[in-house]
Amino acid sequence: MKKVIIALDYDPTAQKVAEVGYSLSKAMKAEVILLHVVANASYYSSIEYSPVTGFAGYIDMSPFSLESVDWVKNAAQQFLDKTKKHLHDESVKTSVVEGDLADAILKAGKSMKADVIVMGSHSRRWLEEILIGSVTEKVLHQTTIPLFIVPTKKQ
Repeated sequence: MKKVIIALDYDPTAQKVAEVGYSLSKAMKAEVILLHVVANASYYSSIEYSPVTGFAGYIDMSPFSLESVDWVKNAAQQFLDKTKKHLHDESVKTSVVEGDLADAILKAGKSMKADVIVMGSHSRRWLEEILIGSVTEKVLHQTTIPLFIVPTKKQ
């Protein structure tokens, strides 16, 4: 195992996923890549659920209007850079990609020749789960790359 991708969203549990994935990669002496997928930009401005909460205090994400996807990509890059700083390892690489969440993670895993993909699995409301499904579950059913799932059920 030489390369581990840690797929992070902005959920408050992302810190745990990053830490567990990083520990796994270090135990295998593998390269670490933090990955964030930018999906539909309107998702990031939702009043009901804003995924841009991430690591508290890591980025000023007060209510905003989306002027371009570039703004969202920049915010995602800042999030990954601060996550890298939190892990205290300058060798960690980062990647921000666009697309459908599950598809983009699968595509990144293949193109980056990952040996393992690390993801969190947090439960959302049951109706949201029925309507949009679980990204982790979609990746699990479609991947040919081993998947390490970090349970992050909120207490």
